[in-house]
Amino acid sequence: MKVQIINRSKHALPSYATPLSAGVDLRANIDEPVVLPPLGRALIPTGLYIALPEGWEAQVRPRSGLALKQGITVLNTPGTIDADYRGEVGVILVNLSGLEFVVNDGERIAQMVFNQYGKADFVEVETLDETERGAGGFGHTGL
Repeated sequence: MKVQIINRSKHALPSYATPLSAGVDLRANIDEPVVLPPLGRALIPTGLYIALPEGWEAQVRPRSGLALKQGITVLNTPGTIDADYRGEVGVILVNLSGLEFVVNDGERIAQMVFNQYGKADFVEVETLDETERGAGGFGHTGL
């Protein structure tokens, strides 16, 4: 799949870190450090603009190392970038730790994964077919 991209950042285009990586790293594109206090959140710009083909989306996801080591995650995980969006790719970071975290220019702050999707054609009905699970919800199968 080809993705058109405009790079207005000070950094190289996103790339896959290893041959089998599912996502590309997104970097902060900021003029000065952003301080995230405990439970603070901020929209961090990347300087990237993309155009996806119809039927594709990009998902912005946390980086596991930042989440585990620093308590930094993406607030609306996964953040969806629709095929018709043409604005700057931004990352909503949140600090879930008890310590201040500083985001620096060029820091890898999230990853972006591309997925193909289908559209639903809703058919309104009065009842749904029966299944073994039925209406069993969260935790219904036990521990």
